[in-house]
Amino acid sequence: MVVLSKEEIRKLILERGLIRDYIDLETQLQPNGFDCTLRKVAKIIEEAKIDFNNSERKLPETREIEFENDWVFLSKGYYRAYINEIVSIPEDIMAIGRPRSSLVRAGAIVLSAVWDAGYTGRSEVGLVVYNERGIWLKRNARIMQLIFLKLSGKTEKYRGIYSFENI
Repeated sequence: MVVLSKEEIRKLILERGLIRDYIDLETQLQPNGFDCTLRKVAKIIEEAKIDFNNSERKLPETREIEFENDWVFLSKGYYRAYINEIVSIPEDIMAIGRPRSSLVRAGAIVLSAVWDAGYTGRSEVGLVVYNERGIWLKRNARIMQLIFLKLSGKTEKYRGIYSFENI
């Protein structure tokens, strides 16, 4: 695997629609990735069920936390964060989401699973606030960097339930 550079990511965005609905391409492009921005935040309000083959999977309901004057305050706890960007990953690329260092330094992290080859959607990620005093996040804040990895070849396309989520 090879990590895609800023210029390779830019080319895939402009020529193949790797990422759409971004706010400012030059600001969000990084030397080794792309910064995703905050669309909205929700609190989980019920239990979940996770099993082996997903036949009994039950994802929890959430309640959106409204922005006030483009800011949202999050006290210590777990949240679901929704990103602005629509990502369409080709069948020969995968991605890994990591929190931006400023978010970590503020006492919060983003949790994300592997972004599979062939996935298209406006994803949701976990957001954990560890800071005892909480954190203020502004709408469109850059919270996570996607790192794109070139696979040795094309693989089967993602077929999970999250295909085309939030579009």
